[in-house]
Amino acid sequence: MSYDSSPPHPYRPPDPPASYDPYTYHTYPWAPQEEPEAAGRRPQRHAALGQHSDLRLLRSAYRWQRRVATLTALGYFVLFLILSAFAPSFMTSSVTDGLPTGLLLALLQVPVTWLAIALYEQTARHRVDPIADRIRRHAELDAKREGTR
Repeated sequence: MSYDSSPPHPYRPPDPPASYDPYTYHTYPWAPQEEPEAAGRRPQRHAALGQHSDLRLLRSAYRWQRRVATLTALGYFVLFLILSAFAPSFMTSSVTDGLPTGLLLALLQVPVTWLAIALYEQTARHRVDPIADRIRRHAELDAKREGTR
């Protein structure tokens, strides 16, 4: 029996302010402050590059690209290891005269790795590079707009 009358969790962290955005970078007091908007400046038509939805698309395309290439190479290797551990009779059976299945599957690891590299390059060309080029063009246009102001 306890005689402590205090509540079980006395400390409660303060609630964040209503305008709190966890994805923004907070500056230190000694960091240079941004200049306030000039009165004659036009507002930007699109969001700043850091807030752009194309960056999310680029990250997801790149993530998909890495997963496809990794699962291709590692998936085959894990399949080879599982067959080696749990199907030794299959791995020692002969495909042709003197060539066991295990050795053939081990030798196929090199072409499967090449396939993973080819898939990585193909997805880069078709999914990642167009998005990166679009972001690069937007950044160049933003830099030109800032330079003319």
